[in-house]
Amino acid sequence: MRELLNMLNEINIPYAYDHFAEGESQEPPFACYLLVGSDHFMADGKVYHKISQVYLEVYTDSKDLSVEQQVESVLDEHGICYVRSETWIESEKLYEVLYSFEMEV
Repeated sequence: MRELLNMLNEINIPYAYDHFAEGESQEPPFACYLLVGSDHFMADGKVYHKISQVYLEVYTDSKDLSVEQQVESVLDEHGICYVRSETWIESEKLYEVLYSFEMEV
């Protein structure tokens, strides 16, 4: 978990787990992360490496390539292999760029 939090700090935008508490919402850009599942390395009924599936959601109010490059540079520096997708959230008037990856947490 420490490596994940270090990475989020290096990205240098506000972040929260799952969502920001009511009244604590941030101005874009900001990020939310979720541990959505696991893909542990197991054998003989024992977990040898605890691997978590991570979603890193980055929100901006307009398409912001510099924020995306900042996020991707940090992921690359940490050797994280990720899948990226994006969507416009009409109701929030925000772009969401989703980075999905696995790491030991």
